[in-house]
Amino acid sequence: MTDLPSSRPTGHPAATNLRTAAIWESVHALAAARERELGRPLVILDLGGGTGGLAVPLALAGHHVHVIDPSPDALASLQRRASEQGLGEDGGGGGSVTAVQGDADTITDTAAVSDLVGGRPIDLICCHDALEMVDDPAATIRAMAAILTPGGALSLVTAGRLAAVLHRVLAGRFTQAQRALTSRDGRWGDADPMPRRFDTEALTDLLISAGFAIEDVHGVRIFSDLVPSAYIDTEADRRALLELEAAAATHPDHPLLGQLGAATHIVARRRS
Repeated sequence: MTDLPSSRPTGHPAATNLRTAAIWESVHALAAARERELGRPLVILDLGGGTGGLAVPLALAGHHVHVIDPSPDALASLQRRASEQGLGEDGGGGGSVTAVQGDADTITDTAAVSDLVGGRPIDLICCHDALEMVDDPAATIRAMAAILTPGGALSLVTAGRLAAVLHRVLAGRFTQAQRALTSRDGRWGDADPMPRRFDTEALTDLLISAGFAIEDVHGVRIFSDLVPSAYIDTEADRRALLELEAAAATHPDHPLLGQLGAATHIVARRRS
């Protein structure tokens, strides 16, 4: 099959922001590979997609992205952002963005999800910084497997436990660090704004039991959340930090570094 031409939107904030660049690069590569496999643009479901930081660049790359998010304000911002980029809901021959208010329970209604995507198979699900917020992560993972077409891909980003421990230590909050290390949910206390954090092994076990095959696991934001902004005030510094992040996340001899990332990015496929 002839490779489809790349339509990567260059200079988009998702590709240049320190917090999102590594994830965007990975998702873009994943979507491009899946597009080559299928020979057509993808149908993508973005769970908790918020203001469209990921959905809009994916739509600009030609894909059809459907966002589910509980916040009406975030969805309004998404629609404004999409409109500014000339993206509609019908695609008009190119990419498109649609948005609907909903939560984790929304995807358990397979008929409603089918209506949302126009009855088309879902080729890719992005669930970034959302699994922490649901009442039953295992049930949400099973629901994602149920609506994803066989062979379809899942991009899952979740908060990691060890980064929280390290951050609490560096803040001088040693009791909180120990609680984050030993608590079942990875929280450092009742005031912790994060409902839960995940250990990578437990999370991959949940995915496998739901019918996913794990393709890649790596940490993101290993250093960038720790470095003072004064040290990255030039483009050269920013690029050097991004390159260090990429090298650390994928170094075959030092996998522990990846576990120190503020988040873990898992790419999985639904088994046929």
